[in-house]
Amino acid sequence: MGESDLFDFAVERDGAYQPLAARMRPTTLDEILGQEHVLGPGRLLRRAIEADRIGSMILWGPPGSGKTTLAEVIARTTKASFVRLNAVTSGVADIRKVVADARDALKLYGRRTILFIDEIHRFNRAQQDALLPHVESGVVTLIGATTENPFYDVNPPLVSRSRLFKLEPLKKSHIVSLLTRALEDSARGLGFMRVRVDEDALNHIAEFANGDARTALNALEVAVLSTPAGADGVVRLTLSVAEDSIQRRALRYDAGGDMHYDVISAFIKSMRGSDPDAALHYLARMLQAGEDPRFIARRLMIQASEDVGLADSRALLVATAALTAVEKVGMPEARIILAHATLYIATAPKSNSAVVAIDKAIADVEGKSVSHVPAHLTSGGAAQGYKYPHDYPGSWVEQQYMPDELIGASYYQPGTNGEEGAKR
Repeated sequence: MGESDLFDFAVERDGAYQPLAARMRPTTLDEILGQEHVLGPGRLLRRAIEADRIGSMILWGPPGSGKTTLAEVIARTTKASFVRLNAVTSGVADIRKVVADARDALKLYGRRTILFIDEIHRFNRAQQDALLPHVESGVVTLIGATTENPFYDVNPPLVSRSRLFKLEPLKKSHIVSLLTRALEDSARGLGFMRVRVDEDALNHIAEFANGDARTALNALEVAVLSTPAGADGVVRLTLSVAEDSIQRRALRYDAGGDMHYDVISAFIKSMRGSDPDAALHYLARMLQAGEDPRFIARRLMIQASEDVGLADSRALLVATAALTAVEKVGMPEARIILAHATLYIATAPKSNSAVVAIDKAIADVEGKSVSHVPAHLTSGGAAQGYKYPHDYPGSWVEQQYMPDELIGASYYQPGTNGEEGAKR
C-alpha cells in the first residue's frame, strides 16, 4: 500500500477531512430530521426499511432533503447487497456488471441486491431501458434519487414499477436543530471547538438554506473555520459572520411557501400584461433563488398558449424550444434561453381565445347530457352521408358536426390582436 493509499485510508476511517455535511449525515432513521410524512412511526417506507422488505422506489426531492442519506441508512440496515452508482459517471456497462453480480448473488447465496442510483434523471433513455427488465424481474431492487420530477425525466415504465416517495425541503426548525446538533457533536461535528453562535446568526443560516441541509452545514462550517477565536479561545459567530459565510444575501423565496407562488404569479401576470422589464425582474428572482429552470420553462409553454395563443402561434414554438434547450444546456447559460422566451411572450400580441374556448366546451361536456356522435361522422360515416370537404369548392361544405343537443353552441371567438385579428 503506497503513501497516498495510507493517507486515503486514514481519511476514510476517521472522517476528519470530510466536509461537515458528510460527517453529520444521519446513520439511523431516528437521526433523520423531517420527512415525517414518509418516515414517521407506522408510515409505509419506515415499516419497509425496519422489516428489510424494500421494494423498488424513486426518492424525489430538492437538494439537501435527505435522498442520499435515506439510501445510506437503508444500506446500513439491510441484509441485501447494496451497490451504489452515480448516473453522471456510470453507463450501461456498469449496469450490466451490477446485474450479473446480482444474479450470481441471488442464485448462489439467495441474497438480494439493492442498486442505488444517484441522480437517476441523468441516465439517458438507453441506460434506463437497460435497467428496466432487471428491475421488473426482481434481479435488482432499484432505489433512484432525483431532484427532477420523475414523471418528466424518468422512463414511464421504470416509474410505474417503482414506488414514488416525494421528500420535502426541511423546515427552518429542522435546519436549526441540525446546526445545533453539529455544534454540539464532538465526535462528528464541531463540538470539539469552543463556538458561540448568536441566535440571529443561526436563524440566518437556516433561513438562507431554503430547506437544504447540506447548504446549511456548509455555511456553518465555513463560518466557524474562517473565524479566528477571541482572546478567550472562543469562536463567536455573529449575524455579519453568517452573512459573509453565505456570500450572498438570502432572497425571500421559499420553494414550498407563499413567496414562491407570489413570485411565479407576478412573473405570469407581468408577461400577460406585456411588461417585459417586470417579467425579467421576476425571472431573475426565481433563478437567483434556485428555482428549477425547467419548471420556469414549462410555465412559459403554458403562458404561450394561454395568453398569446392564436395571436402569435410562434410563441408556443419558442417556449417549447426553450424547454428543450434548457434541458440540454443547463444553468447558468439557460438563463439566456429563459430570458429570450420570456421577452418573446411578454412583447407578443395577446389572445386568450384558446383557453376561453376549451373551458366553455368542457363546461358543456360536464353540465349537459350529450348523446351519440352524429352518424355521418362515425367511422362508418361514408355510408351515412358524410360529405368529404375537399370534394367541394374551397374545401368546405355545410354539414352538421355538433351532437344534436349542442347545435348552435359557439365556443371559439377569435380575438382582435395579431395574426388572429387579421383572420377575422
